Amino acid sequence: MATPLRIGIAGLGNVGASVFRLIKANSDILSARAGRDIVVTAVSARDKNRNRGLDLSGVSWHDDARALAADPNVDVVVELMGGAEGAAFDLVTGALKAGKNVVTANKALLASRGGEVLAYMGDGKGAIAFEAAVAGGIPVIKGLREGLAANRIHAIYGILNGTCNFILSTMTESGRDFDDVLAEAQQRGYAEADPSFDVDGVDAGHKLSILSGLAFGCVPDVKNIELKGIRGVSALDIAFAAELGYRIKLLGIARKTARGIEQSVEPCLVPQASPIAAVGGPLNAVYVDGDFVGKVLLMGAGAGGDATASAVVADIVDIARGQALPLMGVANDKVGALEPADIRAREGSFYLRFKVLDVPGVVADISAILRDDKVSLESVLQRGRDPGQPVQLIMTTHETREADMRHAVDKISALKSVMETPHMMRIEEFKG
Repeated sequence: MATPLRIGIAGLGNVGASVFRLIKANSDILSARAGRDIVVTAVSARDKNRNRGLDLSGVSWHDDARALAADPNVDVVVELMGGAEGAAFDLVTGALKAGKNVVTANKALLASRGGEVLAYMGDGKGAIAFEAAVAGGIPVIKGLREGLAANRIHAIYGILNGTCNFILSTMTESGRDFDDVLAEAQQRGYAEADPSFDVDGVDAGHKLSILSGLAFGCVPDVKNIELKGIRGVSALDIAFAAELGYRIKLLGIARKTARGIEQSVEPCLVPQASPIAAVGGPLNAVYVDGDFVGKVLLMGAGAGGDATASAVVADIVDIARGQALPLMGVANDKVGALEPADIRAREGSFYLRFKVLDVPGVVADISAILRDDKVSLESVLQRGRDPGQPVQLIMTTHETREADMRHAVDKISALKSVMETPHMMRIEEFKG
């Protein structure tokens, strides 16, 4: 059998500790599948004295993670610290410059500095594997880089954040409002004490940026993603969506169009009968639409130490086999710059909720503004009748240009009879 593959792990948090345990527990399986032993020879973490329940005897400890890049007893660096700056970036690029392969779960690094990472590769230097950076244990990166390599990808979309999916699913099932369910998600460990990264769409944006790069052979660029989180989704929206035959999901969507690549993360209404509507709890799901394969759905646990560790170690096994793939699925010198499309130029249908005074002419006033901006209505619902008092008015539209829709909503917001900022969400039917 070949010489063992020696692993250095930077970061022994939830995922790093799971990677260490997995390599120990499944050493026989990994050796058989990789054709060589896989052993952890070095680690680095913030606190050497913390009890992690790991037997680190015989394993070298580095106080500075950057030292793993130069350790002669490390063949592969596994970066699980996170973040786009500082030690994580230095370690990854240092390892690549030293000719070592890197495995990482660091979505922020790839989404915001993917071009810089790419510049360190080539010329016989190391490669980087990152299955765990998107959708945890779901093999979506492998699917795009390998299983769907023969296809031109038209679009990729999905549920990319388990925290948001848990919150929206629980709101749908219980009728409770956002703040109440967020508190439960924090108690159950699905949401952080500061949930902004998740509920404001940032985490899903990082993941979508990476998926776009892989799908379309371009450098990830998170700055060109339209981000809208779920804080504004209320129990009323959930209930009205259900009445209309939809569920609300936070979706990351990337489409290749004649105008460029559209990218957005936003809450959308999806048909109740669609497979993606049935994805509940903290699960993730990713759809890929290819020219020959059609639509492919990948679904599973998108987070958690063990699920993410499974993806990390799968990358290590590939490296042990001698399989190193280009960063964005095409030869590194063929990776192009992202050509973003103006998101306001896209067309689609919309859900609108207005809180208006129940006075004569209010529906006519709103309808006139929509008409002037070339927005055609499909349905109108009004729940409650209380003359002179606020009521909820729900409208859905036929397909229209998003710029026109936004312009109309801005004008409607200025009406004296409209009591709060209108709520607008896209309806995604996923036709064609």
